[in-house]
Amino acid sequence: MTPSEIVTALVLACERRDIDAVLALVTDDIEYDNVPIGKAYGPEGVRTVLTGGITQAAERIEWVVLNQVAAGDTVMNERVDRFLVNGVWIEIPIAAVFRIRDGRVCLWRDYFDLETYRRQRPA
Repeated sequence: MTPSEIVTALVLACERRDIDAVLALVTDDIEYDNVPIGKAYGPEGVRTVLTGGITQAAERIEWVVLNQVAAGDTVMNERVDRFLVNGVWIEIPIAAVFRIRDGRVCLWRDYFDLETYRRQRPA
């Protein structure tokens, strides 16, 4: 797969809430950085973050990729991550950077405004 196809596969696995499929696409030393929240390292760090965010908190997930570009081993996308929580859709605009090494994601960095999420979160 090309770097862009790897990132697309990762996004689709997240939408399916298939953490094992996500982890199959990352390196053993991945750095996953939710910029306003903090970094997680390695597949188990990614599992911890995703378990809390996509399998426990959300009933349904849609990650809408608006634009995606790739240059060499770097992929950037602009997304709207949508989470259905207690019957209410929360939408978060995301700008993301991914770096691919040996066919897997070694860096995943999401930039977003945490207050945008907090303002929409059901009480």
